Amino acid sequence: MGSPDSGYASSNEGGAPANSPPHKPDLQPSSDPIETTYLRFLASNAEAGSIIGKGGTTISDFQSRSNARIQLSRNYEYFPGTSDRVIMVSGTVEEVLEAVELILTKLVNEFYAEDGEEAEPRSKVRLIVPNSSCGGLIGKGGSMIRSFIEESGANIKISAQDNTYIGLNDRLVTIIGTLPQLGQAISLILQKLSDDGYYVQSIGPTFPYAAPYNVPNYGPPGVGGKFQNNRFQNNKEDMSNPVTLGVADEHIGLVVGRGGRNIMEISQISGARIKISERGDFIPGTYDRKVTITGSQRAIRVAEAMIMHKVSSASAPPPDVTPDQLPVENLSIN
Repeated sequence: MGSPDSGYASSNEGGAPANSPPHKPDLQPSSDPIETTYLRFLASNAEAGSIIGKGGTTISDFQSRSNARIQLSRNYEYFPGTSDRVIMVSGTVEEVLEAVELILTKLVNEFYAEDGEEAEPRSKVRLIVPNSSCGGLIGKGGSMIRSFIEESGANIKISAQDNTYIGLNDRLVTIIGTLPQLGQAISLILQKLSDDGYYVQSIGPTFPYAAPYNVPNYGPPGVGGKFQNNRFQNNKEDMSNPVTLGVADEHIGLVVGRGGRNIMEISQISGARIKISERGDFIPGTYDRKVTITGSQRAIRVAEAMIMHKVSSASAPPPDVTPDQLPVENLSIN
């Protein structure tokens, strides 16, 4: 969850909501047997801590009140391409919606409500949905998602399929609106997903991705070879020793980021230490700056992949997408 201009995060401490409770949409009765469904969404570490609560009191309370199961990925398991953890809520449709309402009410009131502010705050939720289920949410010519927008009043967009990350078969559905709008949009989306037999059967672990940061290990243009102990390695080296990457001078800003933001994020997520050589200090025979990574084997591997991904994004062409994979962005009803 997050403000409209930030990534979705999640939070911990509970308490009575400061604002009026969101409208809970009426669920259509069904004669079908009760089935377990689920919903996954992103949350920052801070928000995840808030959902858990001191000694697990908040999450226990939410599970008891909703009868749903709430699970979180571990604090180093981030959804690929983000620094957000994964929250999974499972149960019947009604139980999942009740638990999500409790979570969002707490987060909005704790993180986004301003004292004395009359207007309801707008925030953002990013749902994780399998690629195969996104077509049903979009509908023919975008008709289904337009109906969700019209009925809920929320802004909804579905990301294009991302082929950058190996093993990533999910897309993000971003919802922006007030608390009642978020609740209504999520209800419509979850009920649609729960009618999809593949979606219901695809329930699995909270964090189904292969690594803490699931990025392919490749060397795109602008990234030089690996150097270890000042000697180029063509075979698989011992990753527990420091590894130096060569990054083209004109691309070093992508690694550092504005105010050092990117390099700090890479270091925080991977757990590795990263040092970049001074301007003019190049790997011999190249115009590549030296990026030295130290840490455990796993930390080095994750940091290396993240750096390569940052650089490759500058020159790689956008992936081909089919019409049903195109993002539905900022749709509005006149």
